[in-house]
Amino acid sequence: MALGANLPSSAGPPEATLRAALGALGTDNVACGPIRPSRLWRSPSWPPGGPDYVNAAAAFETLLSPDRLLGRLHALEAAFGRRREGRWTARSLDLDLLAWGDAIRPDPATAKAWRDLPPARQGREAPDGLVLPHPRLQDRAFVLLPLAEIAPSWRHPALGLTVSALLSALPAEALRDVRPLGPV
Repeated sequence: MALGANLPSSAGPPEATLRAALGALGTDNVACGPIRPSRLWRSPSWPPGGPDYVNAAAAFETLLSPDRLLGRLHALEAAFGRRREGRWTARSLDLDLLAWGDAIRPDPATAKAWRDLPPARQGREAPDGLVLPHPRLQDRAFVLLPLAEIAPSWRHPALGLTVSALLSALPAEALRDVRPLGPV
């Protein structure tokens, strides 16, 4: 799972929000075992011009199905003041389900179509349902850097590359402005 925020919430600034959201995973019957978080990272706003984001990743086991888990994550976002007012807007909390083991959902062709969506359409279009692995996972340094701390050998089931290999494939400019902040 990826976490991000660039607006304050009822928990405080983005750093506090991510810490509180990780804590809520264990108390909201989402995680059924230990939660393994990355440290916090700072990344520039996208699109440019907004406040910087604070990002992290976390791995945990759950008894929920992927769809029920996504529903719980959306409810948790709402509890921290998230309003879904458009794609790529500033937010108090963003929780993305990145992967479910080696599952490809809803099917390989649909997942590939979303993964290959041209950049000009990515800001305007969103899938109607859950797509796994997350279609932009391999493109985002702010996801791969934290994920590499907790699951460097996880292999993308469609691309066949580990998180470490995906991170190594990013251009240097994608990594330039993403910086570690410290422990969760």
